[in-house]
Amino acid sequence: MLEELGGCPTYWDQQGTGARAALFIHCSLAHSGAWRGVRTVLGNDLTTLAYDLPGHGRSAEWDGQDDYQDTATQAALDLLDRHAQGPVDLVGHSFGGTIALRLAQMAPDKVRSLTLYEPVLFSTAKDDPAYVENNAYMTGVFADAMRAGDRMEAARLFNCQWGSDAGWEALPNRLKTDMADQIHLIPAARCVTHEDVHGQVAPGALEKVTLPVLLLEGERSPDLVRAVHDRMEARFPNVRRKVIAGAGHMGPISHPREVAACIREHLLHAEAV
Repeated sequence: MLEELGGCPTYWDQQGTGARAALFIHCSLAHSGAWRGVRTVLGNDLTTLAYDLPGHGRSAEWDGQDDYQDTATQAALDLLDRHAQGPVDLVGHSFGGTIALRLAQMAPDKVRSLTLYEPVLFSTAKDDPAYVENNAYMTGVFADAMRAGDRMEAARLFNCQWGSDAGWEALPNRLKTDMADQIHLIPAARCVTHEDVHGQVAPGALEKVTLPVLLLEGERSPDLVRAVHDRMEARFPNVRRKVIAGAGHMGPISHPREVAACIREHLLHAEAV
């Protein structure tokens, strides 16, 4: 359904019949349907909420005025306040992972556990060569395409950075067009991903997140993912880490059963501790 959340008309839905409540937050250039496979597998374990981030799916466009992550995070807080019973298991993918972590940092009383599939908080790994390479790409050819107004080329470059040229070519034209329409949201998130404007990974910030955390990554994901996870794993006080065999950055879509199994095991472990 469509409801004003965080000041933005936001599409959200509920799925599953499990006793535990959960909130799933998708990645950039996607929509809540990206979690459909995982949520279906966990339908007997969880009652899940998911929403389309501003400017994605069936939600309204981002107004470009307020901080993008602030708007998306407030939408999630409003959704939890109105439609969740008690604390939830939070699951976030990529940029959605940065929002999930922000929720856990802002409102720990609303969160039971945290699962992060490759959260793109790159500033944790600024000392790593993989960060230097990523930053050069994003401020180089990607930024050049954005400045030239070639949104399709910018979308292709961004997609290929996290997948391959062959993967981009295989996408339906409709999906390519959707990604091009949303590509301006990638530089809008840079203040979070590369600059940590909200201090999510500042000294002492991750150490204060004491709830159970699972870091999930794809075996075939870029080196920067492992660099970020190495540093986050060393700082979260209550953390576990799993690698999905054969998966890449879009593991929640390509490997839903494996991702769901890891989430289920994490929730059982968190419950037993």
